[in-house]
Amino acid sequence: MNLLPPSALLEAWPRCLAQLEHEFPSEDIHTWLRPLQAAPRDHVLVLYAPNPFVVDIVRDRFLPRIRELLDHYAGSRDVVIEIGALKRASDPAAAPSSSATTGRAAEPAFHGNLDNQYIFENFVEGRSNQLARAAAWQASQSPGDRAHNPLLLYGGTGLGKTHLMFAAGNELLAKNPAAKVLYLRSKDFMDGFTKALYDPAATGGMDAFRKQFQGLDALLIDDIQFFAGKDRTQEEFFHTFNALFDGRQQIIMTCDRYPREVDGLEPRLKSRLGWGLPVAIDPPDYETRAQIVLSKARERGVPIPDDVASLLAKKMRSSVRDLEGALNTLIARANFTGRPITLEFAQETLRDVLRDHSVGINQIQKTVADYYGLQVKDLIGPKRTRSLARPRQIAMSLAKELTDHSLPEIGDAFGGRDHTTVLHACRQIRTLLETDGKLHEDWEKLLRKLSE
Repeated sequence: MNLLPPSALLEAWPRCLAQLEHEFPSEDIHTWLRPLQAAPRDHVLVLYAPNPFVVDIVRDRFLPRIRELLDHYAGSRDVVIEIGALKRASDPAAAPSSSATTGRAAEPAFHGNLDNQYIFENFVEGRSNQLARAAAWQASQSPGDRAHNPLLLYGGTGLGKTHLMFAAGNELLAKNPAAKVLYLRSKDFMDGFTKALYDPAATGGMDAFRKQFQGLDALLIDDIQFFAGKDRTQEEFFHTFNALFDGRQQIIMTCDRYPREVDGLEPRLKSRLGWGLPVAIDPPDYETRAQIVLSKARERGVPIPDDVASLLAKKMRSSVRDLEGALNTLIARANFTGRPITLEFAQETLRDVLRDHSVGINQIQKTVADYYGLQVKDLIGPKRTRSLARPRQIAMSLAKELTDHSLPEIGDAFGGRDHTTVLHACRQIRTLLETDGKLHEDWEKLLRKLSE
């Protein structure tokens, strides 16, 4: 058997990591793989992880592929992952401080899975997310304060909830570098709990699982809607939540809707989630969407004309993630073809994408009518009863917000009404959205339905 020199194993790890960056989402790379520290030991490559959650995720999701790549780059599949940390992260040859090498339990350097790319400075603020940003900032400045603990950010996919959660965690660390801030997806919590329950020999059991949350300054949990229907996981999270809350440790969570709308969540957990400050993040308005495109383009060092930003902002209304995806497509094709990004180039490149994101007035009318239990013919008909007038105004406002149709065209689609009627409806709904909580909730639900 030919044993590789330690240097060969160590040199192979950056090459493996570079290849993995092409195969997995960047969020996974930054959250789970970048924190790993590599060191050779007895001709085996040891990857040191900061905590058991990272060990479990890497072992389950990435380790088979890492072994394949290590075999390709170094001719060896000998790699293990353990909890621990190098004494000096900048010196790969430094001796690791893990229980495997010292023979005693060592306290590894804490790493909470935060992605430091997401900060308040690069979050584009607009009317749709202003309150959420302010709440996340306050949570980072005075963690544990009952006014915003727990902080629950809720809204549709791709609106910036996770960005704000990371930003709060990173800001908290900037203020207190010794703080312990742990980020987990709900699925990670669930997987860790299940393995601790059913494979205690490998994981250290429930005591080791619960120990992860002791001494935290903040716990960030993403996508709690996935706890729905998982009774034992909810039970465990309930107790974790209580312990952190009683200790005045900050809890920040995200959900794709207000928790009371999530079927399968226990009533007592729904109650706990409403103890602090629940804040909705709405789909961004046109101005915010255009600013997001321009801001993301500047981050990448690529000039984007205003008319291209306007095109994307008009056509892609529901998700910041979709805007970024479209921008990435433009930049990639421009780099590949050597062509400048112009309006014509954008229309040509994104033709199919922009078509998929179009919403028609008929679709809006049917969605609003179904939501309020009405017939479309009544929604667009001449009757002006209150039960019809408000849904009709909402439908008109949605048509103005989500389509490129002019006010006269929208009026024609609503029974031949004058454009001034449509304008009045839009102004009325915009005013009520600031003051009427029930109408605001209806508006957000309809926007989510129309963006599905």
